[in-house]
Amino acid sequence: MIRTISPNRASFGRCSACTVRSLSICGVLDQADLAEFERIARHIHLAPNEALFTAGQVAQSVHSLTAGIARLYKLLPDGRRQVIGFALPGDFLGTAPSDRYSFSADAIDSVTVCRLSREAFTHFIEERPHFLIRINEFAARELMLAQEQMLLLGRRTAEEKVASFLIGWRERLAQIGDERQTIALPMSRQDIADYLGLTIETVSRTLTRFEREKMLIIVAGGVRLLDASRAAAMAAA
Repeated sequence: MIRTISPNRASFGRCSACTVRSLSICGVLDQADLAEFERIARHIHLAPNEALFTAGQVAQSVHSLTAGIARLYKLLPDGRRQVIGFALPGDFLGTAPSDRYSFSADAIDSVTVCRLSREAFTHFIEERPHFLIRINEFAARELMLAQEQMLLLGRRTAEEKVASFLIGWRERLAQIGDERQTIALPMSRQDIADYLGLTIETVSRTLTRFEREKMLIIVAGGVRLLDASRAAAMAAA
């Protein structure tokens, strides 16, 4: 069940203490603007697999992810699922060109977000035109990630797709300060397959082949790259 913490005097200061604030949309706000942002926000906690929002639902809110990883996906007309991305702490979700969400988002692991009504968020921006620069930066990043996925789904071999995913995911984790040798993969192999346009069998077979060829080691919760240069070369192919 989604749990909401309403803003009150006891919860003020939560945004100032947020560990990913510098990465999020509110990273450019001064203390006065941050206090107003916190006043209009609701802190939402989701358990694994709980929905943040669904495609076709009226887009009443926007969300800033502060902890955990979310899965973004669309259901195709034939019932298949296309994962279109994975959101990390600092990512901004829920902006929609229409009055309804164009994709669904749910929690992979335990997730925390700051939720703001679209009406309040729009009013917040209108009073702070400089904040639009930050929003545009996030929109440009979303476009870049979408373009990268188009390349992934293009004319690449399964090995190139999996290697590219691993390298790209490692780079995104590094951006939020996770530079461990092991690349954490909290999403399932089915999620990865649905993201890369492959079958789960192909993803599993490819990872096993990479391990057999000593490019990586499959460990609990992820993989450890042994030959990162080879993986990067495959990703760049």
